[in-house]
Amino acid sequence: MMQTLSIHIIQLIWAQFSQTVRILFVCFCFFMAVPAVAQLGGKRSFEFLNVPNHGRLGALGGVNVSLADRDVNFFYSNPTLVSDTLAEWASASYQVYVADIGQTTVSYAHRFGRFGTVAFGVQHMSYGSIKMYDSYGQDIGDVKSGETALVVSKSHHIGNFRFGVNLKGLFSNIAGYRANAVVADVGGAFVHPKNNLTVGLVIKNLGVIFSDYSPTSSSKLPFDVQLGTTFKPEHMPLRFSVTGYNLTKSDVLYYDAQSGMDKPGAFDQIFRRLNFGAEILIHKNVNLMVGYNYLIHQELKLSNGGGGAGVAFGFSARIKSVELVVSRNGYVAGNGGYTFTVSLNTQKILTRR
Repeated sequence: MMQTLSIHIIQLIWAQFSQTVRILFVCFCFFMAVPAVAQLGGKRSFEFLNVPNHGRLGALGGVNVSLADRDVNFFYSNPTLVSDTLAEWASASYQVYVADIGQTTVSYAHRFGRFGTVAFGVQHMSYGSIKMYDSYGQDIGDVKSGETALVVSKSHHIGNFRFGVNLKGLFSNIAGYRANAVVADVGGAFVHPKNNLTVGLVIKNLGVIFSDYSPTSSSKLPFDVQLGTTFKPEHMPLRFSVTGYNLTKSDVLYYDAQSGMDKPGAFDQIFRRLNFGAEILIHKNVNLMVGYNYLIHQELKLSNGGGGAGVAFGFSARIKSVELVVSRNGYVAGNGGYTFTVSLNTQKILTRR
């Protein structure tokens, strides 16, 4: 009986997204064939834009471009994911990392009559204090470092399709060296009219650097193309998300030929571009979430074991007009990034008063 039930569940899941998987596979193969136009992490500026900046995104592994109309913060991932249903929602998040590194995010969506809903956000990463030394090695004091993004987002609906744009001003201050840029995200999404299925595509961080850290600097923006889907099988209290990212990079490996280890193969390259997330819908107001990022797992795992790297989990709970989301991202054994997000429906709260 259990075997029959398992087969039935698998058939339900496949019936929900088989066509979408085929479409995603074709698109994925296309982007894998595109010549690299971006560089590996550590060679680009403003990389803080790729850090999950709110609780739900962190709990789902850190990358998601298809979870529509669920959280006001998702316009950072794809400008099409926040519609009129989230108008007047405000949110604040704080992430705790190691040492005194932390990230603060504030978001708000407002409906302007016929113009529709516009989302606004501030994302700030603080790297704490960095000690400065002169050419003789003498301590000359501490300097604070951080990076900030100011974001305005707008989307438009045409039938079951959505299109949107994020405009972002970027400001970086690393130990007194400053850089500024203006970039845009261009996104699209298809929301199935009957099934719980969404497909999202976003081109991230197109723009220009107006001022660099120094006259000899040659900073690069963290350009990326991301493609993903979110679906909920019928009659099941589960929702799944699969997202492909780094799709324009020809190589995402940090491989040292002198290490003596075998170079990862083609399947390893593919899975390093995928992020997996799942939600257990316990109640309409209570969700448990889990995520897995294979790239983070491979790069940050311990030599003798995974140590939890790349694994994320969290929960969300809504009470009337207030929602709390708490998540943990695994980076190395014994350390993780904790994110706390509080969201409010300001219209209901002000109306009640």
